[in-house]
Amino acid sequence: MAELTLATAVLRAAREAGLMITTAESCTGGMIAAALTDVPGSSDVVDCGFVTYSNAAKQSMLGVQEATLASYGAVSEQVAREMAEGALAHSRAALAVSTTGIAGPGGSEFKPEGRVCFALARQGQSTRTETMDFGAPGRDEVRIRARNHALSLLLRAAGG
Repeated sequence: MAELTLATAVLRAAREAGLMITTAESCTGGMIAAALTDVPGSSDVVDCGFVTYSNAAKQSMLGVQEATLASYGAVSEQVAREMAEGALAHSRAALAVSTTGIAGPGGSEFKPEGRVCFALARQGQSTRTETMDFGAPGRDEVRIRARNHALSLLLRAAGG
């Protein structure tokens, strides 16, 4: 399992850096947190995970602003940023990753299937955002690719 190896590397790097991790997930539905917590001993590094699939959950659990959702839509780097920063604010973690996207099927001309927005927030640093277009390989594959990309972002941020 490639994600288990990647998750193990994330945990090792975070442990060595003295960082606790939290996740804020929409389209991945908890897959990032699951990959991390599938590794025995992860409880010393993983604080919690937020699965905020609805806009209402993004607002109530993470503090995503209604105005941000109205202006940019749920699938946007702006919402991903507020999700990651909200996860830090509502946890004991110092490192957060967030995902929001369109796993499919569906999408639109402006927000196609396979588009996922990510944010990486670390206490004391500027939050970074990016958008990946994974194409339309199917819902499961988009979610797997998004999970693995998020784990890679965490690994780099933790110094691994």
